[in-house]
Amino acid sequence: MEDMELDPDFWKGRSVLVTGHTGFKGVWLSIWLTMNGAKVAGFALAPEGEENLHDKVSLSDKIDSSVIANISDVDALRNLVTKAQPEVIFHMAAQALVRKSYDDPMLTFQTNVMGTVNLLEVVRQVGCVKSVVIVTSDKCYEESSRAGGVVESDILGGHDPYSASKACVEILTASWRKSWFMSPEGDQLESPRVATARAGNVIGGGDWAVDRLVPDMIRAKYSGEKFSIRYPDAVRPWQHVLEPVAGYMILAQKLFENKTGVDEAWNFGPDDNSCQPVRKVVEIMANQLGLTIELPTRNSVDAPHETHLLKLNSAKARSRLGWHPVLSLEEALDQTCNWYDACYRGQDMHDVSCEQILAYQRAAIDQA
Repeated sequence: MEDMELDPDFWKGRSVLVTGHTGFKGVWLSIWLTMNGAKVAGFALAPEGEENLHDKVSLSDKIDSSVIANISDVDALRNLVTKAQPEVIFHMAAQALVRKSYDDPMLTFQTNVMGTVNLLEVVRQVGCVKSVVIVTSDKCYEESSRAGGVVESDILGGHDPYSASKACVEILTASWRKSWFMSPEGDQLESPRVATARAGNVIGGGDWAVDRLVPDMIRAKYSGEKFSIRYPDAVRPWQHVLEPVAGYMILAQKLFENKTGVDEAWNFGPDDNSCQPVRKVVEIMANQLGLTIELPTRNSVDAPHETHLLKLNSAKARSRLGWHPVLSLEEALDQTCNWYDACYRGQDMHDVSCEQILAYQRAAIDQA
């Protein structure tokens, strides 16, 4: 993947901590890192539900160490960092569901905001860390109808508690960077270097979370569960999980290499053609799954508020990191459906996931 400047050799033997390693993106990132020879330590809550990606790929057998604990437990986090001595940290531990943030806003802020404070304090106190990527969300922005999508310097906002918590994470990360990771003159110190990453609606195999479009459709296909759509006309920046994960890895590498102007916020969003309304994604995926779904003609009046239009402008990541989207929306959905099909046919899902990562790398090389 030379065009995207993702160097597998950089990760060989590298000590890496992934918080949230039992979650959807955390598992995919951990698999990719271990494929490249990284020594991965994980810190997260136990995986949720009987069906989850972490267990499907037997991740605990693939990484070097795993601590099951709450990100609010700063002592447990400090102990792991002290023991594992990671040079690179990916912070993905979060309460990531909008609807759950309405049900339990205090938990959402405790996990997302104070959990990040805990991590940054441990990074500040333990001297081994050189590169930190804090994963937030495209929902950290104030709602915008800008045709070209929001850029990293746009106003942060957050109507719902989840979105507001992620905007808070952006602000506090910038505060820690300026207060402790830069000199009084504003120069970047030797280490650690900290950046934030904002991605769109991520899809891919292994997501069984509630109140998410793709998992809901998978349950309708394989378990016969009722399927409903709250916001059929809401436009989302759909992308396969490997797209932002590749961006996170490139960003971490650039931070480690002390590249100038990297310790800031970054968007990792799809091409314009992949920014589509929910009903379009449902139509494509229903056709791929062989499902018959009656689409509603209007948004649900009972559903809690969610941003209607989300579109990221990733020009900065393209020009300065060499990152770019690889898969079209149709390809991303096809990869997703193929993963679940293999899963329900009883295949080795770690092998299937590794092959999808290799296929993604080949596609990136072909586009170079």
